[in-house]
Amino acid sequence: MKNDMLLWGALLLAVLLAAWLLTAVLRRYALAHQVIDIPNKRSSHTMPTPRGGGVAIVACFLLSLPVLAMMGWIGWSMAYCIGGAGLVVALLGFLDDHGHIAARWRLLGHFAAAAWVLFWMGGLPAFSVFGHMWDMGWFGYVLGALYLVWVLNLYNFMDGIDGLASVEAIFVAIGGASFYIIAGDTSLAGAPVALACAVAGFLYWNFPPAKIFMGDAGSGFLGVVLGALSLQAAWVEPQLFWSWLILLGVFIVDASLTLFRRLLRGERVYEAHRSHAYQWAARRFGKHLPVTLSVIGLNLCWLYPVAWFVAVGKLDGVIGVVIAYVPLAFLAFKLQGGQAEAAAV
Repeated sequence: MKNDMLLWGALLLAVLLAAWLLTAVLRRYALAHQVIDIPNKRSSHTMPTPRGGGVAIVACFLLSLPVLAMMGWIGWSMAYCIGGAGLVVALLGFLDDHGHIAARWRLLGHFAAAAWVLFWMGGLPAFSVFGHMWDMGWFGYVLGALYLVWVLNLYNFMDGIDGLASVEAIFVAIGGASFYIIAGDTSLAGAPVALACAVAGFLYWNFPPAKIFMGDAGSGFLGVVLGALSLQAAWVEPQLFWSWLILLGVFIVDASLTLFRRLLRGERVYEAHRSHAYQWAARRFGKHLPVTLSVIGLNLCWLYPVAWFVAVGKLDGVIGVVIAYVPLAFLAFKLQGGQAEAAAV
């Protein structure tokens, strides 16, 4: 057991250092080949910045999966599940970062990745709602696909200021892993902790002020992997799915409120914009760091405690989500989330 823990620790350290080093290499490559994000009127940054650093997260996490599987820290079917889906989404994002892929083809690829996840998981697990178990049957595949595609895309939407998508992924992954450790099932913590280490290595270069951006390859990858891990948690313990939804609360609430308000105005939701609550907040502060730090504070002081009460069975999952989300929705609305820029001038 001691040797296994030492090996696991060595693997996690290797993933973190490899992601840190590979991000540095990617940054030099981007600077040398002019793979640069140039600010425009829809940008939340003002300085030209290299992009594509999320490839380091993708590569380091995917390479860790077979090692985790051989160590017994993740099942081979789960490794195929998240590895295959993540690779498809990352490749689509990489191609879009270096050119342009029509939204309909990206969406088709996203649903293909979601179908891959659900195939290896055997569909959507039963959910606990107010103490009753609900098995969706075949309809669960439809709901599961919609859920995964939404989480994937909201991660793209929310990757708009320095460090935000990175700190959110680390928090959600470590938070989800901690519930397994509390329950005494430490082996299931392997994959989310490895993901957190890969993101942490990248975050060194992405923390405000960012020296490199994640790009669609990284943000889409994180979205689909975190979505898949949340469904895995539901298969382990039904209430854990609600805990993962609570951990993802900042991103889900801001992205959903913004999307809803933009749809009401008849806007094209795939067009770039700066109307998320976190983007309004960044402009109000005049910098990204206070917003990123505020999200860390919200996650640690509000969302994690509520998610913990749900995970240990002291609070119903649906009630926990409502308790967690209502203040977030109020805050996002007060920060003008989803409001058209022209209307707020």
